Amino acid sequence: MAVTTMSRRESRNSLGARLVADGAIVLAIGAWWLTARDMPVFVLPDPFATAERLLVLLGEWEFYGHVLYSTVRLALSIVAALLFGAAIAATAHFLPASGDAIEQRLMPLLNSFPTVGWAILAVMWFKISEFSVLFIQVMILVPFCAVILRQGLDQLDHELIEMGRSLTQSRWQVFTRVALPMLMPHVGSALRLSYGVGWKIATVAELFGADTGLGYLMQHGQITSDSALVFATAISIVILFVLGEKLVIEPLTRRAG
Repeated sequence: MAVTTMSRRESRNSLGARLVADGAIVLAIGAWWLTARDMPVFVLPDPFATAERLLVLLGEWEFYGHVLYSTVRLALSIVAALLFGAAIAATAHFLPASGDAIEQRLMPLLNSFPTVGWAILAVMWFKISEFSVLFIQVMILVPFCAVILRQGLDQLDHELIEMGRSLTQSRWQVFTRVALPMLMPHVGSALRLSYGVGWKIATVAELFGADTGLGYLMQHGQITSDSALVFATAISIVILFVLGEKLVIEPLTRRAG
C-alpha cells in the first residue's frame, strides 16, 4: 500500500514538473510572439516566420551539406581534444616534475584564453581553412578533457593495478583490462561535456574560418539581414544537439560507465 502511494506521488510530481517545463516553453514562445509584433521582421521574426524558414531549410539539400560539415568537424574536434587532453593528463600524472608547469602555467592559460582570441589567431596563422576551424574547437575543448581525465588518473585504484601486475608482466594488458575500465566513466564525462560545449563553439569557429557549416549559414543570414534564417539555423542546432545526445552520446556514455 505504501509503495503504491509513493508511486502515485512520484507520478504526480513527474507530471507536475513536466507541466511546469512545457508551460515555461509555451510562455516563452508567447512572449516572443508578442515582442515580435512590434518589431520589423529583419530585427526579430515571430515564431511562425521562424518555423516557416526552418521548414524551407529542411527541404533544401544544401542545408544538409552544412549540417554534415559542422557535424564532421565537431566529431573530429572531440576526438582530437580527447587525445590531446589525455596526453596532458598523463604527462602531469606520470611525470610529477611536469605537474607544476602543467597545472600552474599551461592549464590556467588554456582555461582562460578567450574563444575569440583563438579564432583570431587561427585565421592569422592558418588563414580561412578547415584546419583553422578545427584548431579553434580543439583548443577550447582540450582543457575540459585534460581536467576530467587527470581526475580519473588520480582516482585510479592502485592496489587493483598492482594486483593486475602480479598476474601478468604485460603493461598493455594491465592498462587495457584494469586501468582503462576504471578510466572509462571519466572518458564518458569528458565526451559528454565536449559534445555540449562543442556545439556552442562550433558556430563561432565557423563564423571566423569556414565557408560551409551552420555557423557560415548564420553569418549569411546576418549579412543578408535574414533574421529568420539566423533563428531557424539556431533552432536546427538545438534539434541536432538533442538528437546527438539521445542517439549517440548517451549510449556511448552508458557503455563507458
